[in-house]
Amino acid sequence: MTRISLLTASLLIVSAQCLAEVSSSRQTELMYFLKHDCGSCHGMTLKGGLGPALLPERLAGKPRALLVTTIMEGRQGTAMPPWKSMLSYDEASWITDQLLTGTITQTEVASESTPGALRK
Repeated sequence: MTRISLLTASLLIVSAQCLAEVSSSRQTELMYFLKHDCGSCHGMTLKGGLGPALLPERLAGKPRALLVTTIMEGRQGTAMPPWKSMLSYDEASWITDQLLTGTITQTEVASESTPGALRK
């Protein structure tokens, strides 16, 4: 039981560190990225399209590391491109954490209209 508590605490600390490393202005840019780049395949409301849904219930049970790697490296043989030329590992981790926890809601992604180009 103690081992599980330590693991959970460690994961929370790592998640908090990832969130701390992405500035609020960059988070705004990443929301724009989610709407325009991710949303073009995964649907503007994250319910799916060419790519699968990115809702917490659909991502549940998938290892966080797999999701971050998928963002960074893409998925060979699919339409999922690698984003490592535009995103840092910390940014891909931030996006993953937001999607897994449901922090990024369908409405936010569908209505986010902050202009600006995503730049690394």
